[in-house]
Order: sequence, then C-alpha cells, then structure tokens
Amino acid sequence: MAATKEQETGTNSEVGTPGGQEGGGVFPPFDSSTFASQLLWLAITFGLFYYLMSKVVLPRISDILEVRSDRIAQDIEEANRLKQESDEAIAAYEQELAEAKSKAHAIATEASDKAKAEAENYRQKVEAELSAKLATAEDKIAEIKQAALSEVGSIAEDTAAVMVNELLGGKVSKADVTAAVKQAGRS
Repeated sequence: MAATKEQETGTNSEVGTPGGQEGGGVFPPFDSSTFASQLLWLAITFGLFYYLMSKVVLPRISDILEVRSDRIAQDIEEANRLKQESDEAIAAYEQELAEAKSKAHAIATEASDKAKAEAENYRQKVEAELSAKLATAEDKIAEIKQAALSEVGSIAEDTAAVMVNELLGGKVSKADVTAAVKQAGRS
C-alpha cells in the first residue's frame, strides 16, 4: 500500500497527537510544557488591553460621562430657573386676580349704591309728582263738590216742584218750594 502524504509528514487531519498516534494526548492549554509561553502571551495581551483601556477607551468614556453630567446639571439648573419663573408668574397672577376681584367688588358696590340713590331720587320725584297731582285732584274734587252742593238746592227745588205738581196736581210757586227745601235742609 502506498503511503499518503499526510502519513509521510507525520500529521493527521483528525484531532490527535503528531505522527498519527492515537490516545494518551493532553488538551493543549492544559499541557504543562506550554504553560510558560501561555503565561507570557497572557501577560502581553493583558498589558495591551490594559494600555488600550487606560489610554483610549476609559478617557473617552469619562469624557462622555462628564459631558452628560454637565448637561444634566445644566438641565436641572434650567428646570429650577423655569420653576422659579413659573412660581413668580403664578404669584403675580394670583395677586392680579385678587386685585381684580377687589376692584370688581368695589365697582359692583359703587354701581349698587348709585342705582339705589337714583332709584331713591326717582321715587321721591314720582312721589312729589303724585302728591302734586293728588293735591290738584283734591282741589278739583272740592270744586266739583262745591259746585254740586251749590246746585243741590236748585235741583232739589226743581225736583220738589215737579213732584208736588205731579202728586197734587197743582202748581206751587217757586218761592214756596225754595223755602220748603231750605227748611228741610236745616233739619
């Protein structure tokens, strides 16, 4: 049988030991003959990562954190300033509202007092007009009463003359009727 190139070189494509020996091999990281080189490379790699972290990555992260911290502080400061301004605006609004309410109350009171005064003046004026009209009406009633009373005698005389003429059938003189009415009016 012809030997293959892998067998001639002493390597095997399968996982195993050099030269195609099977069994008895140790996992390379746990091989005690390579500990020194592994520790050396571990120290070199750790040193490079530490150098990169301390000189490149960590300064950038700390700069970013510092910028964010500054921005947060500015935002908090701005929020506090705005809160103070809004509190001042609310206080000013409440003060103006209180002043407006007091002014409105004063205006309402003044308008009410003015309306009462105008109503009282109007009432007094109307009462004066009514008193004047009542006095005029009483004077007219007195005149009419006086006129009526002055004519009562003549009406009574005429009525008495008509009644006597109708009832008795005779004529009575005007002087007799006037004297009879006057005598009846006294009693």
